[in-house]
Amino acid sequence: MASLVLLTFSLLFATFSSPLVDAFNYSNDSTFAAPAPNPIDAFNYSDGNYTLGAPALNPIDACWRRDAKWSTNRQALARCAVGFGKAALGGSKGPIYVVTSPADDVGKPKPGTLRFGATQPNPLWITFARDMVIRLRTELEVKSHKTIDGRGVKVDIGNGPCISIKRASNVIIHGITVHDCRLSKGFDGDGIRVFQSRNVWIDHCHLSRCQDGLIDVVTSSTAVTISNNRLINHQKAMLLGHSDNHMADKNMKVTVAFNVFGPGLTERMP
Repeated sequence: MASLVLLTFSLLFATFSSPLVDAFNYSNDSTFAAPAPNPIDAFNYSDGNYTLGAPALNPIDACWRRDAKWSTNRQALARCAVGFGKAALGGSKGPIYVVTSPADDVGKPKPGTLRFGATQPNPLWITFARDMVIRLRTELEVKSHKTIDGRGVKVDIGNGPCISIKRASNVIIHGITVHDCRLSKGFDGDGIRVFQSRNVWIDHCHLSRCQDGLIDVVTSSTAVTISNNRLINHQKAMLLGHSDNHMADKNMKVTVAFNVFGPGLTERMP
């Protein structure tokens, strides 16, 4: 559907098919041949080391990557967002929850799985014990006051339903790969869908080849920042606003900053 033209939209350094601003370590995606390290790729996610004297980082990455001990204070990331989603706290007010299993039990999620952590009523900062490939059986509705933090490992979610943030607030999704998302009951096949939600920050994610949009922010959602992501190999990259007839979206506020768009995108780019 056509996106509403009246929304408030902040666009910072949106880079199209360029290695100058990169968003993630894409060595796990065979469709992308990474260029020589740039200011963002100079950081190695696999061991968490940052070398002083590297090229200048953007304000988000400079906020946490220059701390050599970031992995011992993960919740500090919540202070690093910019733009309209800057107030997103994620699970910074709660304990660390570690995903230890890639399994997905929809009817009765088991402790140690992503679904169990993401659907709890209390704030949680969700991390991963190791590299994981997670195949969701139904869409994952991330509840309020949650952070999904993929730093330090490679987290792959795809080939089925993917992620929605529905009627929630204070959600951070950082450093995961989302791809080949498919239609399922009640789910449009988006990579990450933000629906009637606010104070949301999506950062350093790699998205590709979904059945509908890669990132959709719709239906009265606002106070959202989309930053440092790479969107490739897809038709409908990003939707901001449900439709021209949904007047509540005229007050939508979204910041799109430091992302890479392409190669392989067709439409719905900022």
